[in-house]
Amino acid sequence: QVQPVESGGGSVQAGGSLTLSCAASAFTENTNCVVWFRQAPGKQREGVAGIYLGTPTDTVYADSVKGRFTVSRDNGKDMVYLQMNSLKPEDTAMYFCARDPAPCGDSWIWAPRFSFWGQGTQVTVSS
Repeated sequence: QVQPVESGGGSVQAGGSLTLSCAASAFTENTNCVVWFRQAPGKQREGVAGIYLGTPTDTVYADSVKGRFTVSRDNGKDMVYLQMNSLKPEDTAMYFCARDPAPCGDSWIWAPRFSFWGQGTQVTVSS
């Protein structure tokens, strides 16, 4: 399974929490960087959080989610998670998981570098 599969989206009120999951077989064999992107209607796809699957683990976050979102991994289960706390209405978007063989580096927020994308999971935050 090359394409990631996202799950865990839903509808919550502002201040609530959700945890998204990203699954892909053989994650650690073919992937060094996994990034969560989101796209709201009429807006560009933006990088939210990324994680390096090598050792030691390294994570990166967009300023808009720092302190609220946490990206983590479970290599044994080929899973990457996005824990989202203190959700705001502006977090409403379709969330995608993308994987890349190269390390995340400074270009982790550049969507065109990623070849493998999931179908997305919708997150809706109401005020």
